[in-house]
Amino acid sequence: MKIEKVLFSTKFRVLAFKALESLFVLKGAGLKEIILYHVIPRDEVGFVPFGGYLKEEEERLHEEARIRFEDWQKSLHAQGIGSRIVIEVGDPVPNILHTAERENVDLIVIGKKKKVGPELSFMGSRTLQIITRSKIPTLVSKYMVEFERQGERVTRVNKDQFKRPLLATDWCDPAERAMGLLMSLSGIVEKADICNIIGVKIAKDLDKDALHQCERENRDRLAKDCETLRASGIEAELHLGAGKSYEEIIRISRAVDASMIIVGTSGKSRLHEIFLGSNSHKVAEFSELPTLLVP
Repeated sequence: MKIEKVLFSTKFRVLAFKALESLFVLKGAGLKEIILYHVIPRDEVGFVPFGGYLKEEEERLHEEARIRFEDWQKSLHAQGIGSRIVIEVGDPVPNILHTAERENVDLIVIGKKKKVGPELSFMGSRTLQIITRSKIPTLVSKYMVEFERQGERVTRVNKDQFKRPLLATDWCDPAERAMGLLMSLSGIVEKADICNIIGVKIAKDLDKDALHQCERENRDRLAKDCETLRASGIEAELHLGAGKSYEEIIRISRAVDASMIIVGTSGKSRLHEIFLGSNSHKVAEFSELPTLLVP
């Protein structure tokens, strides 16, 4: 699949335009249009006691968003990328999902939450709802983040996020679609790393010989994937890990200095994912890197 049409949803937080600029490189992989999208939360203009609907407030917020977007459009036009402005009143999560499907976009881009809490989570409840429910590949953009590494607070700027992606795979259908998406980025990816994790649940049920057999088989599959990527024009390197899946993916991403993590996310067992968190969601939540989730 190619990324030709993107829905860029924003609340106009600090560095939102920088996050938009980091997508311009996608033009080299076929990007044609970015929809600049903003939702005015219904509760900001809805009915209030004895006040009714705040129509003037809605118009003011709409005009503020339009003015900002029109300024951004100048940069998009200069890059040869088409754009449209869509501003709606509603509930952010359903509105974003509905608009993305209505517009038939190839990618949804949403930002990280504003405050980084004590657990260093980069994902709020709305972002979790979107990536859990989305039927469209969704990029959790993290242009600038603060995180803890080896006991030190580090600030990272993810400017060239498509330069060296790490694809985490278990060869399920979403992972294979993620592989296809990565291949479509051959014009802009400098090098890709691809990893598989032998998870704790799998390893504990295998004896030593069976574990070694699993290791050989997974390494062979990774090698074939690397050959496929090279055939598409992307230099690739394989990595095999063992342990807690999301922690290993994050560890490997740091070891290879990845610029982004791409991972398939299953629509199965949605209640389990919402309450306990799937590995793909945990990667998006705890990694300091932009995370592209492919359903």
